[in-house]
Amino acid sequence: MTLTERFLKYVSFDTQSDETTGVTPSTTKQMVFAEFLKSELEALGLEDITLDQHAYLFATLPSNTEREVPTIGFIAHMDTSPDMSGKDVKPRIVQNYDGSDITLCAEENIVLSPSRFPELTSHKGEDLIVTDGKTLLGADDKAGIAEIVTAIAYLKEHPEIEHGKIRIGFNPDEEIGKGAHKFDVEKFGCEWAYTMDGGEVGELEFENFNAASAKVTVKGRNVHPGYAKGKMINSMLVANRFIGALPYQETPEQTSGYEGFFHLIGIQGDVESTTISYIIRDHDRTKFENRKRQLEQLATQLNKEYGEEIVTVEVKDQYYNMREQIEPVMHVIDIAFDAMKAVGVEPSVKPIRGGTDGAQLSFKGLPCPNIFAGGLNFHGRYEFVPIQSMEKAMKVIVKIAEMVAARTK
Repeated sequence: MTLTERFLKYVSFDTQSDETTGVTPSTTKQMVFAEFLKSELEALGLEDITLDQHAYLFATLPSNTEREVPTIGFIAHMDTSPDMSGKDVKPRIVQNYDGSDITLCAEENIVLSPSRFPELTSHKGEDLIVTDGKTLLGADDKAGIAEIVTAIAYLKEHPEIEHGKIRIGFNPDEEIGKGAHKFDVEKFGCEWAYTMDGGEVGELEFENFNAASAKVTVKGRNVHPGYAKGKMINSMLVANRFIGALPYQETPEQTSGYEGFFHLIGIQGDVESTTISYIIRDHDRTKFENRKRQLEQLATQLNKEYGEEIVTVEVKDQYYNMREQIEPVMHVIDIAFDAMKAVGVEPSVKPIRGGTDGAQLSFKGLPCPNIFAGGLNFHGRYEFVPIQSMEKAMKVIVKIAEMVAARTK
């Protein structure tokens, strides 16, 4: 089976995760896909294949050298984003893309255009896999899974390429921030690993946001509006003041690079009670802690003004910047960097403006930077992946395995 055939098969599985269920995997359809992958890995002749009740699938490609070589791993997630349906995906290959608009769905006038998505122009002459405009594609992260499985199959077919023991891991629920929660690092048994979950060709990432969620609850007091003076507290208006007190220039739509933000993601309320939800992000740990304190200080200020505790803030840390875990073992970055160069890919080291399973895994003792998988415009109908980008990612995996073994000679 070719890399493209494998990817097209994988996206036929609906694997959306769901943050509301409170179980792992968050949806049973992820387990269906995991069981299919398990059968495929068995057919490839891999060893130590395990699939637990939480849909964590591990397998081993044994070493083919007698030398002592570090055990490394490659990881990708099985779920797709809850942001858009991943059911009945109908992919189409646009061969030798000519740089013009791509009509995804004529009847609904859904068009993938370089005027709106200029990254398309970087892939003229390549073969693009696109959607029909009604679902996401699922390259995040089924491209990563396809690349890993294809690379492992290639290594089995080419025993002349020396490599050490390689572990692969496929996990559920990355898109809802829980992909690493039940990942058994000790059982996985690697010195380090790479998630194949980045975007554009060349991306190599070992810095990500520090992340937290915040739930702000405002208690109001409802009184007949005709007699409300000095008595009513409209929780929605207080919540509005809270929102307006945070700097607008520190929102996702106003920031880039290493700049952090407060992101308002939900409002629910009436006069009596309003809840507002935020996610907090910053690469700098000190600034991250200051952002959390800023919310608490704002609540204190409003409570003092009203003379009672009507605003409460509940903050929960989600993950931290993996850089502090990667810096002591920078050889894992050097190897990935050199492997990309060796297969003709120009590395682009950049911070992740988001999170990755690798961040949580790094803090669990498994250094785990992130490598490109090739897809673009994740989580929506305009998602696409160039076949050539997936092929380059697959070659990087093979070359990393080869170079790790070569370093021990």
